Amino acid sequence: MRLSQMLFVTLREDPAEAEIPSHKLLLRAGYIRRIGSGIYAYLPLMWRVLQKVSQIVREEMNAANAQECLLPQLQPADLWRESGRWETYTKAEGIMFSLIDRRQTELGLGPTHEEVITTVAKDMIRSYRQLPVNLYQIQTKFRDEIRPRFGLMRGREFIMKDAYSFHTSPESLQETYEAMDQAYRNMISRCGLAFRAVQADSGAIGGSASQEFMILAEAGEDEVLYTEDGKYAANVEKAVSLPPDAEKSPFTKAEKRETPGTDTIEKLCKFLQCSPTAIVKNVLYQVVYDSGKTVLVLVSIRGDQDVNEVKLTNELVRLAPQYQGTAVLALSVPDETAQKKWAAKPLPLGYIAPDLEDDYITSSQDYAPKFLRLVDKTVIDLKNFITGANETGYHQLGANWDKEFKLPKLVVDVRTAMAGDRAVHDPKQTLKTARGIEVGHIFQLGTKYSQAMGATFTNEAGEEQPLVMGCYGVGVSRLAQAAVEQSYDKDGIIWPVAIAPYHAIVVIPNINDPKQIEVAEKLYEELNQVGVETLLDDRDERAGVKFKDTELIGIPYRIVTGRSLKSGKVEVVKRARKQSQEMAIEDVVATLKQWVEEAKD
Repeated sequence: MRLSQMLFVTLREDPAEAEIPSHKLLLRAGYIRRIGSGIYAYLPLMWRVLQKVSQIVREEMNAANAQECLLPQLQPADLWRESGRWETYTKAEGIMFSLIDRRQTELGLGPTHEEVITTVAKDMIRSYRQLPVNLYQIQTKFRDEIRPRFGLMRGREFIMKDAYSFHTSPESLQETYEAMDQAYRNMISRCGLAFRAVQADSGAIGGSASQEFMILAEAGEDEVLYTEDGKYAANVEKAVSLPPDAEKSPFTKAEKRETPGTDTIEKLCKFLQCSPTAIVKNVLYQVVYDSGKTVLVLVSIRGDQDVNEVKLTNELVRLAPQYQGTAVLALSVPDETAQKKWAAKPLPLGYIAPDLEDDYITSSQDYAPKFLRLVDKTVIDLKNFITGANETGYHQLGANWDKEFKLPKLVVDVRTAMAGDRAVHDPKQTLKTARGIEVGHIFQLGTKYSQAMGATFTNEAGEEQPLVMGCYGVGVSRLAQAAVEQSYDKDGIIWPVAIAPYHAIVVIPNINDPKQIEVAEKLYEELNQVGVETLLDDRDERAGVKFKDTELIGIPYRIVTGRSLKSGKVEVVKRARKQSQEMAIEDVVATLKQWVEEAKD
């Protein structure tokens, strides 16, 4: 392609809308254009990148014996009600675009396709002889993001590969899950990116196990905790660890003591000259279930620890049936406005004890009449601890479980693991932290959807069993931008060769020089003929402008037909390290072909 004939416009200044380097560079380099909030046009250079990423994904999926298909983007709401996720996706998470057609039928624009594929399987799979089977598609997905940002990283429309497998048993699912794990590692490696596979929370997708694939980058929205021995890595939402050892409480006698102005852990520690590890803090939440019931939750956790709200939400989902619900619509720390709706009397905020009386909750059909009391594992072994006394300005010192306070029955792990914590698998290892961009996620779904939607098969004994499922997603457009976030410099993008829109660009510094044009045209034609995808910058622009543009758009190899032509050579520049060398014209084609092939291997 000749740049003079291409839709090619670059910007010298960073667009105001862009927040992170990759977003700025893709806009400046003419790869994408914003059409609306979280909605982008993929321009010719970007489309080539996306096609290359898609092809790598397709090849690895095909090699893993998956079959490509295409599923509808419009999905009937009834399917999602059947699985129990309609309320979660349209109200709780609120990420599904929903609409009503002229027949008054409710529909959703697919953010994911578990319901659709389970319906296909329900209609078509009858016998164990048809299993296992793995189906995938590459297409546009939709999410009504609350705050679209970072360009293609968190948009409302994006390209994704999603696959769904069906099995006779968990053992069969495990085999495919491991095959997908390897396929994903192959995909990302072939795209030329550094990544880390981490344990992850399954979220609204559900299932017994899941793993994310993180592109390592400073601008990543996700925090990854890992050990240097390579045996543990997890998203902070999922991570577990051993907390620091608790220090011995300085109080050995149970007493209620006045502690004015100590409504925070920091103030209390300073006032009592104690460690936060000797304190039981009690954090109040309110949860709204899809049944319409609001439940007040009291979480007791060690004073130096924070509640992981993802872990807490998962625990609350498990408890949903007790409140006639299936999903959590909202979880929050109740502010003054929320408290006025349910608090029968003023709360002793900052001084709450684990046994806060249930009569603080006003009598109402909308609210559970009792606090749901959860105790984190960090506090169950504490002796002579300090906690609130349910009276403003007072704390209980030297308290013990089953003496001063009854230990709640529901013991959970809802603490946030942190960098510096000891690893569970080896306490000699400490957790390190890194930032990552999630580009892939694989799940072991089990029978969550097949049971809900009646998708069954007949086993060898003639018995009807629910299909065992897995699902596997890769964000194609997100992966493409993540590559930029991982690899750029002050002058622009540095594409890995495997997914660069073009491998090389031939630049004519002076289009009025017939010799420069002749050599450039010849190299352009010959490079393309041997499979080195090459651009020709034949624009009527100053040489400096052309060089800036080539660095901005990030083409791996630049060939300049300049002054060195007098000695039968051209300048060849490797974009990644800006290594420049003069090369005989007759050697260029073979050399670049070799470089491209080596870079792809």
